[in-house]
Amino acid sequence: MKQLRSGFTTGACAAACALASCLWLRDGECPDKVEIVVPEGKAYAPLIRALEPYRCAVTKDSGDDPDITNGCEVWAEVKLGAAEGEVTFKAGEGVGTVTRPGLKLPQGEAAINPVPRQMIASAVHSVFPRRAAEVTVGIAGGRELALKTFNPRLGVEGGLSVLGTTGVVHPMSESALTDTIRLEMSMRAAEGAKQIALVFGAQGENALKRLMPEIDCVQMSNFVGEALDAAVECGFERALIAGQPGKLAKLAGGSMQTHSKYGDGRREPLCAMLALMGAPKELLIKTLASNTLDGMIPVIDAYGYGAVWNMVCDRAVMYARQRTGDKLLVDALMLDGAGNVIGRSGEGDRNE
Repeated sequence: MKQLRSGFTTGACAAACALASCLWLRDGECPDKVEIVVPEGKAYAPLIRALEPYRCAVTKDSGDDPDITNGCEVWAEVKLGAAEGEVTFKAGEGVGTVTRPGLKLPQGEAAINPVPRQMIASAVHSVFPRRAAEVTVGIAGGRELALKTFNPRLGVEGGLSVLGTTGVVHPMSESALTDTIRLEMSMRAAEGAKQIALVFGAQGENALKRLMPEIDCVQMSNFVGEALDAAVECGFERALIAGQPGKLAKLAGGSMQTHSKYGDGRREPLCAMLALMGAPKELLIKTLASNTLDGMIPVIDAYGYGAVWNMVCDRAVMYARQRTGDKLLVDALMLDGAGNVIGRSGEGDRNE
């Protein structure tokens, strides 16, 4: 198997560019190359390009991670103050600005996260230990790329965020996605929301928004357990898990991570519940052989066992509440492919 190659974060790129800009200010010429040590302990030594006076750029290399900014030009420009003081930050073209509360930065600040800020400030201080400085960071094409990310829904407008807690991009890491889920939930809580809807993707969110336009939604992808943990940590009082049969059936079987690489387990819980309801063997055989549970909706309805979807929701809620230690009131809502409600938790005894 090919060994996947790591890369370096946007924050590491910006810090290297800031160092190059400072060296240019001090020495009178732009260096061809600089070296910094990122928080993970690795050395990062990119080639530097001079864009204009004291504005230095690198090409981001994310390794084998499918990072949206891989290959982008990241730049930084340092302007020194006249006296001693702090390092401040400004959003250049392609870097967003924070417009909503609940993120790691105040509203109105450049979307340059705390660890990248520390890296950049350290780079500046390595050349000018006490001078005040303003660092502008930009990402070529960042405004357009940001529309393909979670930034608009997180309240980061006008571009991308400068991210990275270790300085290193680890290929195919799931941590970036779970961090984004937690960040969005924190933002919703900071805005005063007491309940949150957890959906698996955009289709589920769009369908739920048609039914409940005012509800706050967070897309949790396959990370059910992580999302429930975050809901408790953020202080939500209530959560609604909404989605189509396949994902909720996995949760009803106790799966807190619903990606197929961790297992299937959709049909078996559904068959067990149908059997408890007294469904005929031929329906159980059809269910077990089905490609998708969505395709079983009309079949199960035709047999007269449509109430099984309520039972699935109840079991999903049971496992969700176990995960949270009953610190969160959880409900579930099942939707078909057209966004219609076909099941919900708390609808009474379905075993009769």
